[in-house]
Amino acid sequence: MINAALPSAFVSKAEVRHWPLIGWLAAKNDTVFLRRGSRGHARIVNQEIAGLLDQGRHVAVFPEGTTTDGRSLLHFHAALLQPALSAGHPVLPVAISYWELDGRRSLAPRYDGDISLGQCTRAILGRKRLIARLVTTPLRGLNGEDRKQVAAEAREAIALGAGLPMASSQPEISGDLPGEPRSDGRPTGSPSRAPAGSA
Repeated sequence: MINAALPSAFVSKAEVRHWPLIGWLAAKNDTVFLRRGSRGHARIVNQEIAGLLDQGRHVAVFPEGTTTDGRSLLHFHAALLQPALSAGHPVLPVAISYWELDGRRSLAPRYDGDISLGQCTRAILGRKRLIARLVTTPLRGLNGEDRKQVAAEAREAIALGAGLPMASSQPEISGDLPGEPRSDGRPTGSPSRAPAGSA
């Protein structure tokens, strides 16, 4: 979805490079593969990201550093934003949320816990229609803010844009997955209306 709106290279865990088909596609899209826990490799990755940004490319990171079910926003790893800030480039926080046709937040795209990539893909393809909502927020890091401040501001902006709580615990939902209970048509905590055609 991000690539459709703003073509970008992505930062991904190194293991993805070895996934059948997906790894090949990711490599063809200039994905930067990060070996977690290796400071030496992190320096190399930071240089690679800075190089892409200096070439005028966009680089997308998911600062939670993991996948979730999309019902809350985890802590952001500020170090993932450092390459952009060190190279003098701003950070554009982007909120992504998914909605069912009846206006409920969709859990079909969830890829967490014991859910495999195949199960996630089948859940998405099993939907008659899935509404993806992408909300951009103002640029961050324009005035020399440090990475922790930029990460905190970006997390708050994304939570508001996606209508998500900023917590590491999951909000309660009914047992009838794949969506949350129907609301008044607006994402929680967001002044925005639900996507057109969703109710």
